[in-house]
Amino acid sequence: MNDHQPVGDGCDNGSVGYEPEPHHKEAFPVLVLGALGVVYGDIGTSPIYAFREALHAASLDGALSRTDVLGVVSMIFWALALIVTIKYVTFVLRADNDGEGGILSLMALARSSFKSRPQLILGLGIIGASLFYGDAVITPAISVLSAVEGLEIVTPTLEPFIVPITLVILLTLFSIQRFGTASVAKIFGPITLIWFLAIGFFGLLHIADDLSIFAAVNPYYAFEYIIDNPQTAFPTIGTVFLAVTGAEALYADLGHFGRKPIATAWMWIVFPCLLFNYFGQGAFILAYPNEAKNPFFEMFPHWALLPMVLLATMATVIASQAVISGAYSLSRQAVQLNLLPRLNIEHTSEKQSGQVYLPKVNALLGIVVVLLVLGFERSSNLASAYGIAVTGNMLVTTILLFIVMTRIWKWSLWLAASLTGCFLIIDLTFVSANLIKVVDGGWASLVVAFLVVLVMFTWVRGSRKLFEKTRKGEVPLDLISKKMAENPPTLVPGTAVFLTGDPKSTPTALMHSLKHYKVLHQNN
Repeated sequence: MNDHQPVGDGCDNGSVGYEPEPHHKEAFPVLVLGALGVVYGDIGTSPIYAFREALHAASLDGALSRTDVLGVVSMIFWALALIVTIKYVTFVLRADNDGEGGILSLMALARSSFKSRPQLILGLGIIGASLFYGDAVITPAISVLSAVEGLEIVTPTLEPFIVPITLVILLTLFSIQRFGTASVAKIFGPITLIWFLAIGFFGLLHIADDLSIFAAVNPYYAFEYIIDNPQTAFPTIGTVFLAVTGAEALYADLGHFGRKPIATAWMWIVFPCLLFNYFGQGAFILAYPNEAKNPFFEMFPHWALLPMVLLATMATVIASQAVISGAYSLSRQAVQLNLLPRLNIEHTSEKQSGQVYLPKVNALLGIVVVLLVLGFERSSNLASAYGIAVTGNMLVTTILLFIVMTRIWKWSLWLAASLTGCFLIIDLTFVSANLIKVVDGGWASLVVAFLVVLVMFTWVRGSRKLFEKTRKGEVPLDLISKKMAENPPTLVPGTAVFLTGDPKSTPTALMHSLKHYKVLHQNN
């Protein structure tokens, strides 16, 4: 099935869903397993590189202290708890627009509460969506590269093959997208479940290396590190944010699985396993401070190293699926909101309307991802480019969420302001910390976002100009009805359908029919 043209403006049908969406007909456990494979692949593979990069940023002179390790683990713990668990799972996922999620759905929902349809909210939605595309091209590149780099630990002789292997994996991933999210989820779900259980298990084993790592639950250690290390605090905060990249995919993929399966998978599987692994890596470094070069792979016993490298490679391929699926949903919404030109949209499931595939979007994403891998070559280099687009997207989400809370959910102003104010402080802190990455590679995702903004604003402006020009030559429907009542045209049997985006004006096709054929069908 294909969608070739947008359906309405997407702004008048906003509703806030608190129950399972009606188009999710599959069994709940199947949806939870599918959500693991499609939604949580991105955030689930962050332990491969997030803790490593945060440690490197925290140790200015190459030496790590106990305070550094506890501070990094504490910041990661509270980032996951506040941003993912509280902000996204508890609140943002509830702001669905007829079962659909993502920044554009949130924008449409916020805009629907105003009769005047403010252009400022439209602009915020466009910027947020564009930043998501900037993230969508970085995630596959850094995820797969970071996993394949584990081969260096198995044997350094494989280093020259890391980029070619990464490219083959990514090209394969983009080539199978046409089979649909459901087909992909059936394969990816079980693998991702094994991945989470494996990283959680090995992390739990290494927590025993130094049980004092549990002190990192106390936010005091995060603040202590920031206060005592003003030179490295900002770069470290920017790299800690890598642990929560992928949170925006939870909302973008809402239409694929629904809120409850996504929330259940997070609370019972993803969150606990991530915490076990991060705390395990922290305890491992406290016990073996010289192993900070790549702690994720170095903490595995020798017999498990190669299997975990292979599993990590599969998991990072799956990680890429989260943002790729989100990009499809976002593009579909952009077409329906008339923010992008009409695209071929293929529905890949008979049961779930949110599962779609866009060939042109898939091709463009694939090309940009390949160019990024060839240009940056190492996951550490890409880490400098990663995060800035995601933080911007999250900031826009918080602003739009405030509007939805006050105007759609009817929350009191002080309650909505208090909650979103806390989110804004966190978002602005991460945005500020990631701005220093612009020169080191952050420009890449910003260039992608800028190009998408340019396309969207050009399309919106051009469509409006064309509509205004066409409107001048149209006749009001009330006027033509009055004239036909006074001088009825010849009626012919049958029914005619005239497609129009403006119910107040006479469709051009109807005018041509009256002008050239001098007749009107009995039913119109």
